[in-house]
Amino acid sequence: MTSAPTPSSPSPSSDQLPLVAAATGLQPARRPVWFMRQAGRSLPEYRAIRAGRGMLEACFDSDLVTEITLQPVRRHGVDAAILFSDIVVPLKAAGVDLDIVAGTGPVIANPVRDEASIRALPHLLPAEVGAVGRAVTRLIAELPAGVALIGFAGAPFTLASYLVEGGPSRNYERTKALMHGSPQVWHQLVGRLADITIAFLRVQLDAGVHAVQLFDSWAGALSLADYTEFVAPHSARVLAEVAEYRRPRIHFGVGTGELLGAMGHVGADVVGVDWRIPLDVAADRVGPGKALQGNLDPAVLFAPWEVVEAHVRRIVAEGDRARAAGAAGHIVNLGHGVLPATDPDVLTRVVELVHSL
Repeated sequence: MTSAPTPSSPSPSSDQLPLVAAATGLQPARRPVWFMRQAGRSLPEYRAIRAGRGMLEACFDSDLVTEITLQPVRRHGVDAAILFSDIVVPLKAAGVDLDIVAGTGPVIANPVRDEASIRALPHLLPAEVGAVGRAVTRLIAELPAGVALIGFAGAPFTLASYLVEGGPSRNYERTKALMHGSPQVWHQLVGRLADITIAFLRVQLDAGVHAVQLFDSWAGALSLADYTEFVAPHSARVLAEVAEYRRPRIHFGVGTGELLGAMGHVGADVVGVDWRIPLDVAADRVGPGKALQGNLDPAVLFAPWEVVEAHVRRIVAEGDRARAAGAAGHIVNLGHGVLPATDPDVLTRVVELVHSL
């Protein structure tokens, strides 16, 4: 009988990548920096290649995914590329009827709010995201030496919020109503979404990504008690199911300052921090042994350069204090994604500054 294949291991030199070293408590050759949403509307080359192409169309085209992922690496000299994708890609691939509407975001044709619609949710088969796996394989071959490739997935709660609300929401009233009013149904839904997320991450890890980031973009809308009861167990299962790959696992959410302690216990190696609290304070909340990622306010990039420089230096100093207090490492990033009107030259200057410190 043929034994089951074992998950691929990172290459022997992967721990020499600055991002991987910082994520795993090693001393990186230089301070790593990358930006969430670095491949996107702030780049004229991105706007040119996306002209006339829908977001989901681009996400399922391995040539486009490869090119868009590489664009910020070429321009900015960042230490990591993040796979160009969207959190709803695995849902679309599995067969959920949805679209990404310009100016709105993901819109779900048939919101999921009861047991029948949960049972109708499809499973994700690896072949359905084959284009993503092929893009990863190409990127691993084409990325410059020293640059890591980060895989991408939305966390179960954030996916659930889109499915239940039918699209973006300010207050998540339907989501919270289901969570509190029918907790058994809620856990069934988020459990099914965890299965999809695990399958999507495994495709990327099997293809060779050096790290993965789990985005729980809207977890900050929850209280600590709600996060602990209704969200953390499912995120923990996702991260546990990919632990065997021995690649750094990054976990990030917006407005999660009060949740950082709980997020530090769901199994990530790196916890992303938004701009609302200092990194050294975040390190105390997350607890020792975890690396931190963040946390320049994206809006600061619109200020005069001397202001941007002062903020970058402050964040680097806070990251150093966090490491002295027990954090495993620090990866410089924004506290959320690059805003579309950001001057790309400012991002390049930030990278140069971080590498000089």
